[in-house]
Amino acid sequence: MTVSDNTIEQPKPKALLRATDDAIAALKKMQQGEEGQGKEGVRLGVKGGGCSGFSYVLEFDNPREGDNILDQDGVKFFMDRKSAIYLKGIVLEHKAGLQGKGFVFQNPNATSTCGCGESFSV
Repeated sequence: MTVSDNTIEQPKPKALLRATDDAIAALKKMQQGEEGQGKEGVRLGVKGGGCSGFSYVLEFDNPREGDNILDQDGVKFFMDRKSAIYLKGIVLEHKAGLQGKGFVFQNPNATSTCGCGESFSV
C-alpha cells in the first residue's frame, strides 16, 4: 500500500486466472476439434488425488450453477467455488518442446508439487 497526496492506494486483488497467449491459442484450436464440440468453454478445477494431494482438472465443459466464469480473449473458463480457493492467481501456460507438449499450471498457492507437475499440495 502506498500513500501519496493524501490518497491511499489499495493493493490490486489477485486475478482469479490468467492464461498465456500460447495457452489461449491451443485451447481455441482444441475447442474447434471433436473434444470441444458442444461445449461452451473450459473447466479448470482441482480434485483429490495425485502424488501431492490435489490434481488439476482441465476439460471442455458447460457452465454450472455457482461457477466463477471468466472470459479471456474469447475463451470462457469455468471454475467452481471450491476449486477457486486453491487456484486463485493461477497462470495457465501451454508448452511445446522435446519432452512433449501440454498445459502447465503455475499455481502461487501450491506449497509443493510432484515431479510431473500434475499434482500439488497447499
